[in-house]
Amino acid sequence: MSGMTCGGCAKSVSRHISTLDGVNGVEVDVTRGMVTVISDGPLETADIRRAVDQAGYQLVS
Repeated sequence: MSGMTCGGCAKSVSRHISTLDGVNGVEVDVTRGMVTVISDGPLETADIRRAVDQAGYQLVS
């Protein structure tokens, strides 16, 4: 994840990813720039990337 610097950033990313179908939880570690998504099943990377983009950040792999 690129560009996250504070709790507000984490909250925004979490909120956007949480809107995806099947997502049960999102954990954001701003210090490490990592996001963990808990879901009912596999998610499409493109959907996660789109949600992160909508939050104003960039998913880096």
